[in-house]
Amino acid sequence: MTHAILRLPKVKHRTGLSRSTIYAAVASGKFPKPVTLGTRAVGWIDEEIEDWLEQRMKARRQRKA
Repeated sequence: MTHAILRLPKVKHRTGLSRSTIYAAVASGKFPKPVTLGTRAVGWIDEEIEDWLEQRMKARRQRKA
């Protein structure tokens, strides 16, 4: 199974969140943790970001109902 790794600019674009908001949400356990790619590089697993977005949409739909 192949997993796509998204770097921060793509995660920001996909979620609409800023860098500081992403890292604050990671620290509070409300956003997927990044994967270490190197000594100064991290990325996020595409599927985890998609799952997080799906959960946000489901929560929104439930609030509307």
